[in-house]
Amino acid sequence: MNPTPRAAARRSASGAAVSALLLAAATALAGGCSAAPPPAPTPRVPIVQIPTQTAGLAATAPDGRGAVRPMPALTGCAHTGTDPASAQQALVDASPGDKVCITGDLSGWRMRVLYSGTDQAPIRVVGDGETRVGGIEVEALNVVVDGFTVLNAQSPEISIKGNNVTVSNTVARNPIRPGSDNVQLAGDNITLSHNTLGEGSGDGGNASGNGAKANCVDIFTDDNDATAANHVRIDGNRCENTALNCLRVMGDQANDNADDAAAKGRTADIEFTNNYCQTRGDAGVFADNAQNVSIIGNEVSTTDHAWTFRNRSTGAKISGNTLAPGTKFELAMDESSHDGYTGPPATTGAP
Repeated sequence: MNPTPRAAARRSASGAAVSALLLAAATALAGGCSAAPPPAPTPRVPIVQIPTQTAGLAATAPDGRGAVRPMPALTGCAHTGTDPASAQQALVDASPGDKVCITGDLSGWRMRVLYSGTDQAPIRVVGDGETRVGGIEVEALNVVVDGFTVLNAQSPEISIKGNNVTVSNTVARNPIRPGSDNVQLAGDNITLSHNTLGEGSGDGGNASGNGAKANCVDIFTDDNDATAANHVRIDGNRCENTALNCLRVMGDQANDNADDAAAKGRTADIEFTNNYCQTRGDAGVFADNAQNVSIIGNEVSTTDHAWTFRNRSTGAKISGNTLAPGTKFELAMDESSHDGYTGPPATTGAP
């Protein structure tokens, strides 16, 4: 049956209205597509899954950097431990000047050194190079830790909070959380000597503060921490295949006023010497509001640039380093960090 003239008119008007709506939607969509695209996300280092580590080191690296293996047999032990219970008791029983010897596979036990020696008589906690523990924490004064292996442990695999602490001849590789640090430290007169670190996965983090930030050594004074790091010596170590930096040095990021600086102290006088650095990040050493950082005699594998200094990281000294072919340039430094600097020329612009 044919529609009446009035019905046909209504149908024609309805079709015109639908066409108008479709045209308006298409116009709005076209206008949206012509808008500027959102900013590209911050580039991030791809996450690299590192195979589980099953063994430490059998021999010292040919260049002499890193942990020394094999180590001599342990002698002169005041206390001994061969399992978590006896090892923990040995640490509790130690007095200034004592040597605590720990041997065996204690990979399920996180070693915590909480008792202090003296300036003249530090407490020495030693393994035989094959001694395996599930992490090392030092929260004490005048302590020497030497000869351990930490594999696939919770990050930081080595944590140092104290003064006059030395960690040497120790392997710490492949932290189990992607993008986490091998070593974190704060305090005064800390030495890291002949350690083998790295194999960290991670993506380098992003601008919002999320993401994974893996460093071989992280010196960090956070906003709520009343301690800084001073007189830190990092010498003769190996950092292999880490995601971000071989060394990150972060001074206080909270405030710039004099009262805050006096309360927290400044992170300063950091020596990074004679180390091997291999990183998948942009720089081997990153310094932010850290003064008097010296970088001397290191070897760096190919990277975008070797060193970054920003946010008043003044007084830096850089010399005698070897950069692998393919490294674009050596140093990125902002204008606020130039005072007192000696070394190779820096690129222009903010790092």
